[in-house]
Amino acid sequence: MYKNLGADALGLPSAARRTALKTLSLPLSGLAAGLPLPARAQGAQPLKVGFVYVTPVGEAGWTTQHHRGQLEMDQALAGKVISRYVEKVPEGPDAERVIRDLASQGHGLIFTTSFGYMEPTLKVAREFPKVVFEHATGFKHAANVGHYNARFYEGRYLAGMVAGRMSSSGMAGYVAAFPIPEVLQGINAFALGMQAVNPQAQVRVIWTSTWFDPGKEREAAITLINLGADVLTHHTDSTATVQAAEEKGRFSVGYHSDMSRFAPKGHLTAVTHHWGAYYTRVASAVLAGTWKPASPGVWGGIGEGFIRMAPLHARVPADFAARLQTREKEIASGRFHPFSGRLLDNEGRQRQASGTMDDALLNRMDFYVAGVQGKVPRL
Repeated sequence: MYKNLGADALGLPSAARRTALKTLSLPLSGLAAGLPLPARAQGAQPLKVGFVYVTPVGEAGWTTQHHRGQLEMDQALAGKVISRYVEKVPEGPDAERVIRDLASQGHGLIFTTSFGYMEPTLKVAREFPKVVFEHATGFKHAANVGHYNARFYEGRYLAGMVAGRMSSSGMAGYVAAFPIPEVLQGINAFALGMQAVNPQAQVRVIWTSTWFDPGKEREAAITLINLGADVLTHHTDSTATVQAAEEKGRFSVGYHSDMSRFAPKGHLTAVTHHWGAYYTRVASAVLAGTWKPASPGVWGGIGEGFIRMAPLHARVPADFAARLQTREKEIASGRFHPFSGRLLDNEGRQRQASGTMDDALLNRMDFYVAGVQGKVPRL
């Protein structure tokens, strides 16, 4: 079962590969820092699990997918866990207060699901050493703090292939939130996927400086259409981009969730995220007393089930769909990597001569590949 606390209930403002496959195949042990926490006694009260969400749960998007994962965990561990969430929690001091409040209320496992929650999570974890914390999309861990992420760029490459096949202008528009490595990986993988189909393809990016602001996202989408983009995608949390594309008769590629019902005529596919199995495994490990923070962290992609492609629109040719499926299987098996071979940035500098970009470099990505217009803004 679960309960929604809501930010206001806490007195807060309402604004705002593979870690090696072996890491995922172990009972979440990996190369651990610290000892496992004690197992819960047989017959003990259910484990209280808290989730902190940066945006409203809504009908689609980043938070929606995490909440669906929460509900999957509840169902899989019925009677063993009680979960609750706090939504619309801004990154920063408010996040620290919410996380501390959940820990103080006896939550033995807390998932913090936005990049900007990393430092607040670590700070609160030092105060509650017996509570397990799991942070999404970050890169730091501690004795009682693990981190996890998905290889979104794998799906982005495939989505780019679809965009490259369906675009008439050869120009795609990308609405993005913040220029952190995860987002840049997605932009660059999307561009490379387009260019695998159309070597002349270009991508324009507009930054919103917010994860969730439907008005800003819509404005950015319309601007990109006016600049010549006939396929739009986004790394923001609402459905505004795909809805704007639909309104203007353009194609779109959804993100986080399958957004086809918001754009039935032009939604080509979506890169969707799936967290339920991971949340269930973590909670099971905490219940059993076997949880340890995986080092260097959990980073799963298509092969591990974290990323899936939404169904293709009927307008996508069947022969191309078969080609896409082949590439997807190659990515899932590790036989193909989106960032492989010679890579140039959009200023002509060679960023990789050959081979495959390793995770350390991926997580420091700070450039656009050739074909992406403009300069990367600095935070």
